[in-house]
Amino acid sequence: MDAVRTFLENQSLFALFLTIALGYLIGEINIKGVALGSGAVLFVGLAIGAFAPKSAPPALLGTLGLLLFLYGIGIQYGAQFFRGLTSRDGMKANAAACIGVIASGLVACAFIRFGIKLADSLGMFAGSGTSTASLQVAIASMKNNDAAVAYSVTYPFGVAGPILFVYVLNVALKVKIQKPAAKMLETAEIALRNENLFGLNISQLASRLPSGVAIAAVRRAHQNRLPSADFTLRADDVLLATATDRRLLDEATALCGELQPGRMASDREDLDYMRVFVSNPSVVGMALGDIRFPEGANCSIAHVRRGDADMLSTPDLILEAGDRVGLLVNRVHQATMRTFFGDSIKGTADLSFICLGIGAALGLLVGAIPLPVPGLGAFSLGLAALLLVALCLGKARRNGPFVWVMPLSANLVLRNLGLTIFLAQVGISCGPKFVATVATAGPLLLLYGAITLLVLVGVTAVCCLWIFRLPFDTSVGVICGATGNPAILAFANRVAPTDQPDIMYAMIFPSMTIVKVLFVQMAISLGAG
Repeated sequence: MDAVRTFLENQSLFALFLTIALGYLIGEINIKGVALGSGAVLFVGLAIGAFAPKSAPPALLGTLGLLLFLYGIGIQYGAQFFRGLTSRDGMKANAAACIGVIASGLVACAFIRFGIKLADSLGMFAGSGTSTASLQVAIASMKNNDAAVAYSVTYPFGVAGPILFVYVLNVALKVKIQKPAAKMLETAEIALRNENLFGLNISQLASRLPSGVAIAAVRRAHQNRLPSADFTLRADDVLLATATDRRLLDEATALCGELQPGRMASDREDLDYMRVFVSNPSVVGMALGDIRFPEGANCSIAHVRRGDADMLSTPDLILEAGDRVGLLVNRVHQATMRTFFGDSIKGTADLSFICLGIGAALGLLVGAIPLPVPGLGAFSLGLAALLLVALCLGKARRNGPFVWVMPLSANLVLRNLGLTIFLAQVGISCGPKFVATVATAGPLLLLYGAITLLVLVGVTAVCCLWIFRLPFDTSVGVICGATGNPAILAFANRVAPTDQPDIMYAMIFPSMTIVKVLFVQMAISLGAG
């Protein structure tokens, strides 16, 4: 065993990737429908770190992994984040997380009456919320490292505890969330029979159709046409209606007339369907309403397929690299449209390292700026600022020649790789600290740390599920953002396989980092007073 320990300690990269491999192997073990997934990497890292204390890779490697993860999350969910801040559920989510964070901070400070020092209470608060920014503020403001001891005790609990809490909550509530089926484009050829619609133009008809139904083409006098907004409808026109829900097409059919399948699809002389990949940088990041096709090209966008989902072509839909665009186009212009969109499969995995470098550097720069708070001193946001900057860039999509978004496939690989490296490095480095502090700090500090953590996740869950009545997948995302560690998010995505945990994490994590930092500053200021 000594030889194995020595080898691991001399080969830190081997220890890192061994942790990743074993972690994912254990994470695939399914117990009653629940598996730890990438979260198991952390627990394997703790075990390897405890066995070989000097095998931890450099901390900078873990920071780089976390940077990639946070940047990928921000770039993908920027638009949803800002929409969520103004939505009813978004405000409820932020309120629930804020109540949970403040409640846990007050409980941690209340232990001072039982003989715990202020530094230890703030260290427990920072560790249970896995907030390095809060710990940095406590160390800088108190001018000593006393808070780091309690932080190191509660940090592993701050990661593992919420995972176990979400697992128990899922089992207790018996929630079964199936991964949503991918949206597929449905079409219907509808002969216009409703006299009340004769004489209307396409824009007027669109206002009467069910929301989510679009008219992609019209057949008149044995000819398929691309309708303009002022195209006037006549009796017996055949409408090519599209939607991602068959029920909506049934409603549109009942409103307009009757189905006549095959009328348009059998004649492709004037219009044909083709699908192209978006890889041309000149169209990436542009809204469909702003796209101008080459002169003379007779073409329209029927739908956009992103990942495994089809989306209707609305004017405000922004194209991303790797999207597959369904076109209705005259065959003469097909080659022109391939050139216009790029149509390169290789481009679906490409990303701009210039934009990645600029965005990450800008986020790190903002995170290093000290923010003064009157009466409380100054603090910096650290990597939380990186996430905020990435969210802003993700919302902007592009600025001039700089395309901030990246293909979905590249984004997933980038952030999952970053998360895995971060979990492995943190687990290995925390292993010896965890064992040592548990052995020396005594059961009392462990008990107080566990209570602080339980208040954080418990109060947040109660506010989300029973006070604000948010859906379960939204609630676990709020818990992830309030606690902060991406390992919890990785497990939440297994329990609730929708996009809500990611969206809520991106929304809650930056704001709660600020709340935690301000709480520590206020506690130190009041304690000194």
